[in-house]
Amino acid sequence: MKRRQFLGLSLAATGAAALSGCDGVYGALSRQLGASLPERLEPAMGAVAERARRLLDRAAWGPWPGDLARLRSQGIEAWLDQQLSPESIDDLACTVRSRRIESMHLPAAELYEFEDYVLRDDLARHIILRAVYSRRQLEEVMLGFWLDHFNIDIGKADCKWLQTAFVRDVLRKHALGSFEELLRASAKHPSMLFYLDGRLNQKRTPKEVPNENYARELLELHTLGVHGGYSQQDVMEAARCLTGWRVKSRKGFGKAQVFFDARAHDDGAKRVLGQDIPAGGGEADLEKLVAIAAHHPATARYLAWKLCRRFVAEQPPPGLVDELAQVYTANQGQIAPVLRHLFLSEAFYASEPMLKRPLRFLITSLRSLAADSFVEKRVILRYLERLGQMPCQYPTPDGYPYESHPWMGGLLWRWRFAHDLARNRMGKTRVDVVGLCRLLRESQAEVADTPTALIEPLFAQLVGRQPQPAERKALETVAAQPAQLVGLVLASPAFQFC
Repeated sequence: MKRRQFLGLSLAATGAAALSGCDGVYGALSRQLGASLPERLEPAMGAVAERARRLLDRAAWGPWPGDLARLRSQGIEAWLDQQLSPESIDDLACTVRSRRIESMHLPAAELYEFEDYVLRDDLARHIILRAVYSRRQLEEVMLGFWLDHFNIDIGKADCKWLQTAFVRDVLRKHALGSFEELLRASAKHPSMLFYLDGRLNQKRTPKEVPNENYARELLELHTLGVHGGYSQQDVMEAARCLTGWRVKSRKGFGKAQVFFDARAHDDGAKRVLGQDIPAGGGEADLEKLVAIAAHHPATARYLAWKLCRRFVAEQPPPGLVDELAQVYTANQGQIAPVLRHLFLSEAFYASEPMLKRPLRFLITSLRSLAADSFVEKRVILRYLERLGQMPCQYPTPDGYPYESHPWMGGLLWRWRFAHDLARNRMGKTRVDVVGLCRLLRESQAEVADTPTALIEPLFAQLVGRQPQPAERKALETVAAQPAQLVGLVLASPAFQFC
């Protein structure tokens, strides 16, 4: 955007929100840049629309109003190629909102100046804001995937202050890149060194036994998987490779800096996963271990299986898992080609609907109504706490479960959230239900001016199909009240799946 255009939009936004405070100004500017309802909507039905909807429901955080029409015009392959090169996508509307959260943009050492609860809420708000407003949707979805894969509980030790930098400098930076680089960055980050006790792993004397905690999770959760064929001896040898890495104290000079202490490292010869690591490698032992694990055939298959479980089905199709593992190996562990193959596969489009986890339900609800929000912690975050999926707050290293059954107990809070959102009872978060309904009426060539006439286009817009007779009958009871109608659709069983 040219400087004159930006200044013009800034002046318009400031004038429109002069009495609304800072959030009002930034929100108005973001809407001027496109984070609002479009000028018109097109009917979203048919076989092509169904494939586009499936892609936006899973490779994105759900469709923003108007996204389906743009994707159908652009084409699935072109959309994927663009999403896999996120730097090519103008994301200014999202940046305007997310930049308001100061702590997300500071060096790791400066984060110690904040109260830990402020950083916890800021991180959650930033993740949700970017998921809702970013046009780089696949990058945001993969950030969510890696949050679980490299799960760190923000409540442990110095992770309270360091997790913000881990999400920004490790997961987001490498979300669509090389898995080896992602694994290496995670292994050397102070947040991971605190969470899995890597900073305590040392061997200063012949009798001292290295701490195996991180080595075990590296093999079991981050690379090969629990059935990947590694042995207890491999865990012990990996732990030896990882000895000597330290984090400077937050009470002294250079806090949050990671360094290698050669005196605490086991510098003898090692053999991990069938490969020899010669003596005298020093800090390069970590590099060699990461390379061996990242390019192991079991890692290719484990990551393929996890991606299929995340995007295709709880029971991943074996044929697609094999294909993705082959793509991973052929491309030396690059993530983007694997995702492209997955999202162009027929198995992806032929799969059954999947239950949305709480975070996806909340984000897709906000996106489907083009909500104007800065994700207030006292409203939206409190709902997410009750739903049970606050980012970076799962207590064990395996991350939040993908299976549907653990999430079935929070349906009441989903229904309450849906109705409060549609009725604008979410603090400063606002949705324009009347405007959305007007656009839907205008998009239909032959729609009678009656309350029930809006049921089909609204259901199709929010869910992606026509309502079944029982669904329509339930919606008819509130058809005369648009906010209640929208809330009921968002609370419906159909909206809980993608």
